[in-house]
Amino acid sequence: MGAIVARPSAGRIPLYGWLTSEAVSLLGTRVSMIAIPWLVLTTTGSATRTGLVAFAEITPMVLLKAFGGPLVDRVGPRRIAITADSMSFLVVGLIPLLHHTGTLSFPVLLGLVAVAGALRGPGDAATTALIPALVERADVPYERATGLASAIERGATMIGAAIAGGLVAVLGAANAVAVDAVSFGACALLLLVTTRSLQARGPDTPVRSDQLAGHDEVGQSPASYVAQLRDGWNFLRRDAVLMSLCVMVAVTNLLDLAWSAVLLPVWAHSSGAGVGAVGLVFSVWGGASMLGSVVAAAYGTRLPRFQTYLIAFLVTGLPRFLLFALGVPLWAILAMCVVGGVSSGFLNPVLGAVQFERIPRPMVGRVTALTSALCWSLMPLGGVLGGVLVSGIGLSPALLVVGAAYFVTTMAPALLPSFRGMNRQQPVAESESDSEPVAV
Repeated sequence: MGAIVARPSAGRIPLYGWLTSEAVSLLGTRVSMIAIPWLVLTTTGSATRTGLVAFAEITPMVLLKAFGGPLVDRVGPRRIAITADSMSFLVVGLIPLLHHTGTLSFPVLLGLVAVAGALRGPGDAATTALIPALVERADVPYERATGLASAIERGATMIGAAIAGGLVAVLGAANAVAVDAVSFGACALLLLVTTRSLQARGPDTPVRSDQLAGHDEVGQSPASYVAQLRDGWNFLRRDAVLMSLCVMVAVTNLLDLAWSAVLLPVWAHSSGAGVGAVGLVFSVWGGASMLGSVVAAAYGTRLPRFQTYLIAFLVTGLPRFLLFALGVPLWAILAMCVVGGVSSGFLNPVLGAVQFERIPRPMVGRVTALTSALCWSLMPLGGVLGGVLVSGIGLSPALLVVGAAYFVTTMAPALLPSFRGMNRQQPVAESESDSEPVAV
């Protein structure tokens, strides 16, 4: 009897370890997400330069994520994830080190964040590609695993933002970035120790025709790296659901980055609210979103995906920009963060479940890398867009323009039939939907 109980627990160790490493890494990343823009804004006073930092980081990240998918399938996601985190520890750690030596000029900072972004590309793709093996090993539904991962992400946003606000205020922005560096090293160690039981797949695992779920036959993964990349792209472009989602999320990510990297820091700076208000907004939003993700993890298998997706975007989108543009008191903004944050917590679990159900297992690395790269493809322009809008028309009009674009983009799926393919093709087993949620 003891052995029977132990097996499921042991099978979930890789999932728990992966979730913990995600929490640690994201915690540090959320700190630098506030610390680096604030460092640039307060030292240069330029919204445009603040946007350029986001551009320098995200551009190589998107490119390396798009073209690194076959590498993940060949080498194995576990190895790539650990290697990328280890190298990120060194690169990000140079920012506070050079700051203390007085050699951290703006061009040097741009170069460092660009290298860090280049490492995050394949690293993030590899981390995502681990999910099917983790789900299989833990024997849980995809909604549960992706819901827990989303809850971890949102929780890291909440805690990381609160820590960032305090660290920047007390120690300075450059020193706060050191937390991000340490987090990369810690999560590399966690993955190394807790995911040993995941078996690595060979580089050229064949893709059977029955795995293509109604798509044209791709055949076996060819040995050529370029051919593998093309194989993944051919699969993705033939899937109307995945492509439609990629396009829509690409636009919302562009607008979200304009808000988080430029519009929100400029609001805090110009209104006198200070960096503490930035941390508070991110913390409240992250905490509420974590709550939404936990609910989605527990009950997501019972909800209609398409309707949930639309309602969540309606609540989490336009109201955010309107309230900031109208200059309402901070308490009203925080109340909006609670409602919008809870709604946003339902989005990633839905997206993740749809994605992993539709992609054949041997192609997970390259296809998820391509979908992620497409979703992030416009983000390098987000900071630039925010900076140009603020400089050209002012903060409040910029918030209204971005908010209107967000509303149109997120409500368009109601008129497009391809998005309705998000709903499950097969009913979820009663034993799955009624099972207890995984404790973290």
